[in-house]
Amino acid sequence: MGLGGPHLRISEHPILSFAKGRQVSFMFEGTKMQGFEGEPIAAALHANGVRLLRHSPSLGRARGFFCATGNCSSCLMVVDGRPNVRVCVEKLREGMTVERQAGKGHLPMTTWESGS
Repeated sequence: MGLGGPHLRISEHPILSFAKGRQVSFMFEGTKMQGFEGEPIAAALHANGVRLLRHSPSLGRARGFFCATGNCSSCLMVVDGRPNVRVCVEKLREGMTVERQAGKGHLPMTTWESGS
């Protein structure tokens, strides 16, 4: 998918501000997508036609771009292997890998937890 038409790109927000940087590539669930460096990941996904960001853990209801201020959990996704990232406020960088998150998300075991 491309950068989307002007009707898909979020260019103004009443609370958040972000500068449109250079065009970058990122991966979303195995598909290469384009966005602008520094824009929220959710804005880049939205511009690429991605509306479903996750399903609620308890009832499995579809969740999309909701508050866009980092105050709800509708946009929690796995970014570069790190779960529970609020993609409505996380800035897009070149080469990121973004995936929908199943359930509440779990961090990988750290060295101190494994006893190594």
